[in-house]
Amino acid sequence: MWRWAAPHPDWVPGAEPGTPGEWPQLVGSVAYAAPDALLLIDPLVPEDLWDQLRALVEGHGRPVRVFTTLKWHRRSRDEVVERLGARAVRRAAELPDGVQALRIPRAGETMVWLPGPRALVPGDRLLGDGAGGLRLCPPGWLRYLSPGLSQDKLRKALRPLLDLPVELVLVSHGEPVLREGRYALERALR
Repeated sequence: MWRWAAPHPDWVPGAEPGTPGEWPQLVGSVAYAAPDALLLIDPLVPEDLWDQLRALVEGHGRPVRVFTTLKWHRRSRDEVVERLGARAVRRAAELPDGVQALRIPRAGETMVWLPGPRALVPGDRLLGDGAGGLRLCPPGWLRYLSPGLSQDKLRKALRPLLDLPVELVLVSHGEPVLREGRYALERALR
């Protein structure tokens, strides 16, 4: 498994706090070597990382699948498909063996659960909190959902994640949680 962070080309400095335009410049992506495929989750691949990614693909020697957790995270998806001969997948049945898609009701997001490393890969609903833990996304990030989703309803929708033995939470925005992920998740959902 490999998580990398790259500068998002659409990032704008000084966005108003809590608005959909406010996020750290660096965003995270994940590569997971499943037995039957290499899975890339929300990949954002800057030019200087293509050689490393190609080497990872060649070293694994299996087909490449690309999964996006929500519509805003298409990022380098199409370029990965073109350059690496990957296939974009959206349905749980198309994911590699042992990888689970966790649709978050009404949240416009499907998280990825990797049982082997006990890693949860969210898109935008869980963020790094800047102190080694997690937080919910700002309410402004939920405004486009129909019908609207409050943070209280989001907390309720995320509660089933507490049934997982989460160790790692590989967030897209902020620093990942690299140990005691379930505890960090529990704190964020209080």
